[in-house]
Amino acid sequence: MDTAFLITAFVTLFVIIDPIGLTPLFVALTQGIDAPRRRIIALRACITAALILILFAALGEAVLGFVGISMPAFRIAGGILLFLTALDMLFERRSKRRKSQADEAEDEDEGEDPSIFPLAIPLIAGPGSIASVILLAGQQPGMEGLLWVIGVMLAVLLIVLVLFLSSGLLERALGKTGINVITRLLGMLLAALAVQFVLDGLRGFGLAG
Repeated sequence: MDTAFLITAFVTLFVIIDPIGLTPLFVALTQGIDAPRRRIIALRACITAALILILFAALGEAVLGFVGISMPAFRIAGGILLFLTALDMLFERRSKRRKSQADEAEDEDEGEDPSIFPLAIPLIAGPGSIASVILLAGQQPGMEGLLWVIGVMLAVLLIVLVLFLSSGLLERALGKTGINVITRLLGMLLAALAVQFVLDGLRGFGLAG
């Protein structure tokens, strides 16, 4: 497997899923919950998100083919979606929207387990991460490529789990300013990756060299 592809896949999924940005939301959603239950919530959220992303990585391209959408077209659409996500990260709209989703979930039922909604869906396995695994799996057709994409995705989710489990320590260490700086840097990186996805899609149509 091409090392460059693995690095690109890891960076793309890390930036899109944004473990560091999710950690303060996990803290907010699990406030007042004892440590053992917080661990269960973190595990359930990551496992659910992993199953959803594996499903789309394995069957996403087949579903696209069934409805008549070509992979280059999906790459362009996915690239535009990722670019919009990057803009949200750069201008802090993403964190505000995620916080709003988290607040809505708390308002609906304060006793409800937040592991499935909003943590697993849409905060971890949202439109951006789903589009990313489909795009990455499409770049490396075959079972080996699929397994590598799933492996990279699981590695990112493992980071999410570790940060969730140590969320209190990380929040104190980085502070609000540190998290904002890292989010903006990741947003710049994601914008460049999104443009690359669009160029790959245009190349598939023979419109870019």
